[in-house]
Amino acid sequence: MKKDLKPIDMSSVKTYPLKDRINKVSVKDFATPPDTRVDLSQYINSLPKILRGTDFSELIDKIVTAYQREKAIIVMMGGHVIKCGLSPLLIELAERGVITGFAFNGASSIHDFEIALIGETSEDVSAYLQTGKFGMWEETGKLMNEAIQNAADTGFGMGEALGKKLVEMDAPYNKYSLLAAGIRLNIPITVHVAIGTDIIHQHPSANGAAIGETSFTDFRLLTQLVTELEGSGVVLNLGSAVILPEVFLKALTIARNLGHTVTHFTAADFDMIQQYRPAENVVKRPTEMGGKGYSFTGHHELMIPLLVHSILSRL
Repeated sequence: MKKDLKPIDMSSVKTYPLKDRINKVSVKDFATPPDTRVDLSQYINSLPKILRGTDFSELIDKIVTAYQREKAIIVMMGGHVIKCGLSPLLIELAERGVITGFAFNGASSIHDFEIALIGETSEDVSAYLQTGKFGMWEETGKLMNEAIQNAADTGFGMGEALGKKLVEMDAPYNKYSLLAAGIRLNIPITVHVAIGTDIIHQHPSANGAAIGETSFTDFRLLTQLVTELEGSGVVLNLGSAVILPEVFLKALTIARNLGHTVTHFTAADFDMIQQYRPAENVVKRPTEMGGKGYSFTGHHELMIPLLVHSILSRL
């Protein structure tokens, strides 16, 4: 006979000091914002007017046009973008008013939060998994879950709550944090999670109801941002293979269902390999009624600096 299955009790889960963890990524290796004197215009103009050469130049033009027309430019991103040290470049675009909103998956928020706290992130999963220590870091889980619970109690979204937590703490590496920059620059950052995918869900302080409520608030905020894409807005997906392409498709559906004409915009996907959901749910399907979609394949640590430097050169 089948036994009655009960959820495991997580109250006795052990956590460990973050300072004791060995990390793979440090701010000392991060990209640096480009010198304003650097001009890649000649390089962009020299690209072959064939295939992705044409596409890349067109995309830069469309981003610059969206900026000049004060249209929405939304950047959706996976955690690997932060682990590749690219936050300073995206902060630079945000400070110049180019990016009007960010959408994170759960991993992005965790890596960004840890960078702000200790200037490092990305633990050695294989090493710590063997001993049950993987993800069980006291400060990451405690502080992030505190912020999420407070957001649920007060009606904030997860992204805003995490950014405010870092600013209130005056975290030592806030200048490298997109979450903190979002608060400083008054740019919305939404966080979209699946329960059980993130290390802070392993902690005894995790509250599934609070996580779900604050991420759902952020889903509604992102949907409001999506309504502003009509008429030359731009959405960029940087390295999210599943969560954000799916979230974006649903947000776009709601926006259109409520009567917003969200058609003539640009969508682009940047990732290390071409994958089904970004290709269909960001690039192809959303632009079938008008607009244009682009796909670029290559390493984040090369492609995203090229993208950012090219935008700034055109500006």
